[in-house]
Amino acid sequence: MIFLVKMFLFANVTAFISLIIASITDIKTREVPDWLNYGLIIFGLGSRLIYSIALSDISFFLYGLAGFFVFFVIANLMFYSAQWGGGDSKLLMGLGAVIGLNFNFREMPFLLIFWINIILIGAIYGLFWSFMVAFRNKKRFLKDFKTRAKKSAKIRRFLLIICLAVLLSAFFIDSIATRVLLVILVFSILLIFYISIFIKSVEKTCMLKLVEPEKLTEGDWIARNVIIKKKRICGPKDLGIEKKQIKQLIKLKRKGLIKKVLIKEGIPFVPSFLVAFIITLWFGNWLLLFI
Repeated sequence: MIFLVKMFLFANVTAFISLIIASITDIKTREVPDWLNYGLIIFGLGSRLIYSIALSDISFFLYGLAGFFVFFVIANLMFYSAQWGGGDSKLLMGLGAVIGLNFNFREMPFLLIFWINIILIGAIYGLFWSFMVAFRNKKRFLKDFKTRAKKSAKIRRFLLIICLAVLLSAFFIDSIATRVLLVILVFSILLIFYISIFIKSVEKTCMLKLVEPEKLTEGDWIARNVIIKKKRICGPKDLGIEKKQIKQLIKLKRKGLIKKVLIKEGIPFVPSFLVAFIITLWFGNWLLLFI
């Protein structure tokens, strides 16, 4: 029992230190180094294999494999849907290997609670970061936001008519709880509408940047197709530029065919992993505190 507690603490300390390092590099460079990600995967599975051999119990290693596999699937879904970069995805796999997924489902596994918290904290963190960058570029942002809002006037009027109809119907309902739910529904519809415009404006005015090919790094998201002599070199569909494409772009710049490439800067999401991990350790599923 004491050994299991020590192993749990060791895994959590390893994950915590790795998340601190990854958060710092993600904020500074928008990257998580491969040595950290692959090192975490190898260390997580390797240490669990040693535990299993030492205690003649294969379950420790299997828990690590299960955690790696579950986060491998989730990470790839997030990557190929263009929600995260490759570094974030590989970090998640490493955390799965280190933390592990216990097959004892009499209580919610730590790894599952951690993932739920990542989604919840990530959504809040993403909005906070977006508001912050919008404030830094408020002139360009407000101009674009107003333009998009005007273009969406017909949709807005349509939504307002629906919302008004829902609110009027609330007067004919006796249940106070149902009335409250209808009011919440109305405000949620309008909030989602304006948040969608907000996110598009932030992306257009605050997250697009022209950079020289030499300053590109593997995994950068290209925002606009680079086409030279009817040949596509790279673009948004690549889900992150590759090293060979960067070399091509550098050669094209030396020939004077291109100067800069438009990239989309992503939100450094790894700090939200760190916050979610701390909350998971202290509170578990923090939403339960409000129920």
